[in-house]
Amino acid sequence: MTMFSDIQALIIDLDGTMLDTAPDFLMAINRMRAEFALPPISLDMIKTMVGKGSEHLIQQVLAIDFDAEQSRQHFNAAMGSYQRHYLAINGDQATLYPDVIAGLQAMRAQSLRLACVTNKPLAFARPLMQKKGLSGYFEVIFGGDSFPRKKPDPMPLSEVCKLFGLPPAQVVAIGDSSNDAQAARAAGCPVLTVPYGYNHGEAIQNIQSDGIVETLLEAAQLLAANRNTK
Repeated sequence: MTMFSDIQALIIDLDGTMLDTAPDFLMAINRMRAEFALPPISLDMIKTMVGKGSEHLIQQVLAIDFDAEQSRQHFNAAMGSYQRHYLAINGDQATLYPDVIAGLQAMRAQSLRLACVTNKPLAFARPLMQKKGLSGYFEVIFGGDSFPRKKPDPMPLSEVCKLFGLPPAQVVAIGDSSNDAQAARAAGCPVLTVPYGYNHGEAIQNIQSDGIVETLLEAAQLLAANRNTK
């Protein structure tokens, strides 16, 4: 655990890490599908599709009913419909995971700098975080459209490290999926994972991380304990 002894900042994911937003995705997607005269899909199915950005989500949803060419033909209309419905209900069904606020408060109490990096478009992420009382804890919020590349590419995490003026070894990434772990590894950041998120329907234990923490509060306590033993 010596890798956690000099941590100065954290990069925290949003969907599946701080907020359970799958019910929001479900409502917006099924309203979009209704416009195409398609039957609704289940919450469990949605959870396997989220986490890689809106474009990937819509591609996956269309692939349920259409072949590749038909999916390409319908993509723009489907994306427009989805974005319209999502903006209308953004945050209405989403809930905070246990001890998220307590964890963020404990991190700030240690003078740790916080950034949120999500693959959700920034136009969705900012109002959602404001609505759920998360925005004030973070110095910066970057979405999936903030940079030319999104997670699992390391670019967003590397940009946070540059912005904070810190080496990646002093910046822990926390997320719920292989996207977060792969991005952190490539950026040179230590990474912790939470077991309750989505991870594209795969077991979190299959991800190569530096530890699984049950909550963000447990992550804060882990960092505090290791900083105190330097």
